[in-house]
Amino acid sequence: MDSIFKAYDIRGVYPDEIDAPKARRIGHAFARYLPSHSSLLHNATHPLRIVIGHDMRGSSPVLASAFRDGACQAGAEVIDIGLCTTPMLYTALIDGQFDGGAMITASHLPACYNGIKLCRQQAIPLSGADGLPEVEALYAKTPPLPVGAAAARLAEAFLERYIERLRPFIPADARVKCVVDAGNGMGGLDTPQVFERMPQADLISMYFEPDGHFPHHVPNPAEEQNTRELQQRVISAKANLGVALDGDADRAGFIDEHGRRAPADLMIAVLAEHFLALNPGATILYDLRASRAVPERIHELGGNPVQTRVGHSFIKQAMREHKAVFAGEMSGHYYFADAGYIDSGIHALLTAVALLHAKSAPLSELISPLARYARSGEINLGVEDAAAVIDSLKKSFADGEQSTLDGLSVHYPDWWFNLRPSHTEPVVRLVIEANDEATLELRKAQLLALIGSDPLRAE
Repeated sequence: MDSIFKAYDIRGVYPDEIDAPKARRIGHAFARYLPSHSSLLHNATHPLRIVIGHDMRGSSPVLASAFRDGACQAGAEVIDIGLCTTPMLYTALIDGQFDGGAMITASHLPACYNGIKLCRQQAIPLSGADGLPEVEALYAKTPPLPVGAAAARLAEAFLERYIERLRPFIPADARVKCVVDAGNGMGGLDTPQVFERMPQADLISMYFEPDGHFPHHVPNPAEEQNTRELQQRVISAKANLGVALDGDADRAGFIDEHGRRAPADLMIAVLAEHFLALNPGATILYDLRASRAVPERIHELGGNPVQTRVGHSFIKQAMREHKAVFAGEMSGHYYFADAGYIDSGIHALLTAVALLHAKSAPLSELISPLARYARSGEINLGVEDAAAVIDSLKKSFADGEQSTLDGLSVHYPDWWFNLRPSHTEPVVRLVIEANDEATLELRKAQLLALIGSDPLRAE
């Protein structure tokens, strides 16, 4: 198995692990995979259609051109929208009725990486559980391909059309001062134009110039070291809100008016209020690592909370199955049914701005009632045999309420934990929550002793 095929995408270090010849073969394999997974009718008049876009990394245009070349050699018509965010690519795929789409990006990873996110119709993602193994098998059988002719680009820039597509979600009368850190990623492309359509709002921009070398910090809002400057800027600017976008702008991290990081899972409950005001009684999804406060708050708002496993492919599928209007997970991915079930940093930003304006309340006031429990955060642990560890914990906590939706979750009246193997790294991830700090520390020590591993430091 080629190591560049991961749980949710294709990625590796450029050019050692992923390069133009591999991208060309992947494009060819993807174009051969799609016909049996598309409901569109293809013939000589209507060939297979694929849309492709790329981020600002130096290697991205090279990989995009090669992927496009390979797909064309397999008989597909490929439209390239060029530099874009991942939500822009999703939107182009949905609105243009394409059979599939490919985004060349390594998202929040350091500059030496690059990768490819693949989708079917309606921006349904391929993953290690659905689609990627088939593409990988076709890729493995594809010999090296010659360099062919490049496909034509769209005659008109897609950015303007995308901004118009966002217009219904833009609260034009919002009076909010917002600091946005794009981290030299793709969020600098569309955020200024969105704020131009909110004349009462004040945008303070940080690192909007796309630069795949990431000269200021890695665009990963989940890591605290990457938001420290944003937190300080929110305080000095006396802003209402801070938002950190990841490299391809499909994630968002929030900072309150005091410069404090807002926990991503609690933001699910905060943002849910906006959607439940528009859709009383609607279903909201949250990932199983989230605080108990999240489903409690959704219930308080009259909504129907449904727990889901971790990962965008699983969540998007569950949203369709449950007809959910909104979903979120601890990684900072937020999902929107009215935008085509896509995860989008700019949609999350606009929802937060609309909610703050409607409530006339600071973000800290919306979050503080949700800080009801003592929480560990996600703890990464190196183990040799994750399955054996999980089996052992099942026996040790047999008297608890157990779930194997994703790894192992065990619930007690005063505490709970989830331990699951990572889909992207050779580690297990542990989350613990308790009614108080003393119980949290006691159970944390107990679990670490049973697992037999110390927490790994974030790189």
